[in-house]
Amino acid sequence: MRHHQSKKKTFIISYLFIIFQGVMLSAQIDESLKYLGEEPPSLIPKVFAPDMISKPGESEFGSVFSKDGTEFFYGVDINGRAETRYTRLEKDSWTTPKTIISHKSYGHNDPFLSPDEYRLYYISDRPLNGKGSNKDHDIWYSEKRPYGWSKPINAGVNINSDRNEYYMSFTNDGTMYFSSNVAAEKNNNSDFDIYTSKFIDGEFQKPKKLSDAVNTKAYEADVFVAPDESYIIFCATRKNGLGRGDLYISFKNADGTWTPSKNMDEPINSKNHELCPFVTKDGKYLFYTSNQDIYWVDAKIIQQYRSP
Repeated sequence: MRHHQSKKKTFIISYLFIIFQGVMLSAQIDESLKYLGEEPPSLIPKVFAPDMISKPGESEFGSVFSKDGTEFFYGVDINGRAETRYTRLEKDSWTTPKTIISHKSYGHNDPFLSPDEYRLYYISDRPLNGKGSNKDHDIWYSEKRPYGWSKPINAGVNINSDRNEYYMSFTNDGTMYFSSNVAAEKNNNSDFDIYTSKFIDGEFQKPKKLSDAVNTKAYEADVFVAPDESYIIFCATRKNGLGRGDLYISFKNADGTWTPSKNMDEPINSKNHELCPFVTKDGKYLFYTSNQDIYWVDAKIIQQYRSP
């Protein structure tokens, strides 16, 4: 028992040290160095950090910044297998991106931080026991430890099924938004749909499927939810689309319902495949993937989609 208490005390002290480091760093950040020190975009999207993050010959996908803009996680496809890379601001420069979650056989993509940033979520086709053949994609996470990130932990049966679960994001209270094609088992006309699951007493609850203002018989996935749950942006493949997949947006009404989703059109969407949306915690920038690179744009563009 004494050994267990000592171990727990050491664990708590380590976490307090991590928090202290974060507070000290935040107090010293040069604002111009945030977001890799890139020149901020206008209302016209542009490639993010070309040659450092968005590289020729590579396919970059889901990405997320820490709330203070000094840490960046993103997925990269390597010959059909995804890995998660990471870079951070150290003093006055950003570190060379390095791979932090990978496996020779299984992919790890679409990283997203929990609201407290002590969990890094991602999708993976790894088996539950970490051995054997690839399975369907589940949502997994690693916990932040003093030495780095823990081994992958499955998000549990309330979230994951024997079908595919893709891309996740969170509200301020920890509610998860994600997509799944679990309904395809019961309805052959159903593709991926968007679901939501509340986080109560440390556990995700049984998911609820969003209404037909968002979900259709077509493909809806890669959903980003605003932390205050005021809107969602997601990828869909519909007849009125501009390319292989477009970004759509829906706003939450005062009564909790969702407005009919709108295609975000040009200059966001194109003849290419737009997916993996993410808005920074400060609400300044919208990131997404297009043509296998990561793009960013001034998030003020979101306001133009609100109904008059």
